[in-house]
Amino acid sequence: MIDLSGKVALVTGAGAGIGREIARWLARAGCDVAVNDLDGDRAARGVAAVTAEGRRGLAVPADVRAPGAVESMVAAAIAGLGRLDVAVNNVGLMGDAPQSDFADLEAEDIRSVIDRNLVATILCCVAEAKALKEQAEGGVILNVSSGESTRPALRLAAYGAAKAGINHLTQTMATELGPDGIRVLSIAPGTTLTETVRPVFDDEHVARVVESLPLRRMTEPEELGRLAVFLASDLARCITGQFILADAGAWLSRTRPPISPGSAGA
Repeated sequence: MIDLSGKVALVTGAGAGIGREIARWLARAGCDVAVNDLDGDRAARGVAAVTAEGRRGLAVPADVRAPGAVESMVAAAIAGLGRLDVAVNNVGLMGDAPQSDFADLEAEDIRSVIDRNLVATILCCVAEAKALKEQAEGGVILNVSSGESTRPALRLAAYGAAKAGINHLTQTMATELGPDGIRVLSIAPGTTLTETVRPVFDDEHVARVVESLPLRRMTEPEELGRLAVFLASDLARCITGQFILADAGAWLSRTRPPISPGSAGA
């Protein structure tokens, strides 16, 4: 087990799904964790997952699309847990109308997807980078992207573009913040059947997705939690600016399952 004892992490979108598993596994490795979610009750459930691992948890609910709210969230995490060492930016939603033919995209839907993914991540990164630079002890920022950023995101053009923007952002940040000892990486999940994603797929579609994957299985949320722990640890201290695919080999596949409601991306 990797030991992150004495470290403090902040995980956005950690009230459920991938974010909650990342928070739980960071806590299992020894981190105290500030749990962000737009919904206060979900943030509290994320905190419960942290405290169940014997670590301190702190709910910091906020809408991370709002600049002032993000700065307050980071300040509250540091005030409540003493410092910041690891920040995981996991917030990302497909929007109110996630699937649309490209020619039918509406301006409002495009802006919603970009705001909920790229803009939210940038705002969080700015506030986190400022805090880590002020501490002057280095740190790690992990941005959660998507496998949809590595291939044509059919009927998900705005979402795929936003996630690809996060990958580019990660490279730029890593270059600028490296001299301060701050590592920045991007994690790109493939199809991950969280409690919010699973109801979107019927069993037949899930089977088609699995058949298209080289490993013939989907990524599990807890596997992304373990990956985050590794990347946050000194075992990965020479790795920065990288885009880590955790997609069961989906990017290798030459076949794609037919489009159905929802997305095969994270």
